[in-house]
Amino acid sequence: MCRAGRLLSFVVLLMIAVTSPAWAENRVALVIGNANYRNVPSLTNPASDAKLMANTLKTLGFKLVGDEAQIDLDKAGLDSAVRSFGSQLQGADVGLFYYAGHGLQVRGANYLVPVGANPVREADVDFELEDVALVLRQMEASGTRLNLVMLDACRNNPFGGRGLRAIDSGLAQMRAPEGTLISFATQPGNVAQDGANGNSPYSKALAQTLLRPGLGVFDAFNEVGLTVKKATGGEQQPWLSSSPIDGSFYFAGSTKADEARPTPAMVTQSGSPTPTKVATISPVQIVPPPSSEDGRKDERGLAIYNGRWLATASGSCTTPSRGHLTIRDGIISGPDGSGRISSDGHVSGRFATAGLINGRFSGRMSSSSFGSGSWSNVLGCSGSWSLSR
Repeated sequence: MCRAGRLLSFVVLLMIAVTSPAWAENRVALVIGNANYRNVPSLTNPASDAKLMANTLKTLGFKLVGDEAQIDLDKAGLDSAVRSFGSQLQGADVGLFYYAGHGLQVRGANYLVPVGANPVREADVDFELEDVALVLRQMEASGTRLNLVMLDACRNNPFGGRGLRAIDSGLAQMRAPEGTLISFATQPGNVAQDGANGNSPYSKALAQTLLRPGLGVFDAFNEVGLTVKKATGGEQQPWLSSSPIDGSFYFAGSTKADEARPTPAMVTQSGSPTPTKVATISPVQIVPPPSSEDGRKDERGLAIYNGRWLATASGSCTTPSRGHLTIRDGIISGPDGSGRISSDGHVSGRFATAGLINGRFSGRMSSSSFGSGSWSNVLGCSGSWSLSR
């Protein structure tokens, strides 16, 4: 829970590596944000969206192409980044491509817009823009177990005033290759919001949701869809295209209960000649948990939290870490600290990283199987933690 200091010992790091099967996967991501366009209107948020996603994916154990978000790439830069991505995917388990910026469809094909793009006729498109199919081919040829594509690019056609009639707003529906899931910021042909306060609704929802332990890949994107729909008053609804996914995948770790849960059913695209599945992420009815699951004391008292827990921590001055701790009748005990849970679910305690750096943590148990909160230490470092089982 609180192995979140700067002076982690080799033994602690080795134990984390052994007890963290999700992060034992070789995960590679390419994150791009194009905002400062030269020949069409600039966009406000893609650069900050990409940086937010880069930081989130690093926290989740992804190795980034270029070690950071790639910002404001021209055509040559996009080509180079995608080619490097394909090379680094060789031997990886999971590949992830994220793009924020202008994107459009031409005769049913989807294109990303480099910052220097300036097509004046339809025949220029292949030379000026980046075909999403090129990215998919690099991922498909890599042999990865799972490929994820996230496109926050469904915006207005920036070249609409030039008489390029075959260029439409938003992105077209795509068939996902084998072992691939494609997430669009909104429905095919629709326009997504650029967003206010520094981030788009879609990218903000992604960054918040992917860090939650225990969410399978389909559950995670369902939560993203619900969050975006609520944030936009129903105007924007993310969309998925997926081929069958072999096995389970969790961005931030799983629990035994999650591993036993069946994959959510998807709505099959009508008339598709391939096994590709296409689903809209729409709100689902959430049944309120019974009173014994709402973090308050029930007839068993604090015994509802008894057992062994998986703890995850991340923040400043530290690398993401995971480990296990034990809770018994409201008393939290672990290798680096201890704490207490009150009858109303409030969590508080102290820790000492490597036996030297003192800190505090606090938060709440939201159910008998999940809790979260924040931590800080004497060095001024701080971050977040979560518990799951």
